[in-house]
Amino acid sequence: MTIDPERASALAEAYTAAWNSGSPDAVASFFAPDGQIVINRGKPWIGREGVAAMAAGFFADVPDLTLACDEMRCAGDHLVYVWTFTGTHAGTKNPLRVAGWEEWDLDPDLQIVASRGWFDAADYERQTTAR
Repeated sequence: MTIDPERASALAEAYTAAWNSGSPDAVASFFAPDGQIVINRGKPWIGREGVAAMAAGFFADVPDLTLACDEMRCAGDHLVYVWTFTGTHAGTKNPLRVAGWEEWDLDPDLQIVASRGWFDAADYERQTTAR
């Protein structure tokens, strides 16, 4: 399967809007029922319930999270979604700016079957540490 670039762009735009809605279920709706996400080689969050729990964790840490899609590339049934999020850390009130990406395997309905997410965890820790 080859993803049409216009459909891929629409998917990236809608996924960004889901994150910016602040709804964990909206984020999870982009995943196949048994889809999963792994961030920085951590433990996988499996199924829409697991993905929603992952998103809820981000929203708890950064309640005013704003996500921007910086770039999107697709090849076959794979898509790379490059992002930056900004916001304020809930615990320290420090401003955050974090860049990363997700590598997606998509099914024919353009639902995410597997996502491998990456960001600089050491930089995130530095930004969230109390000053």
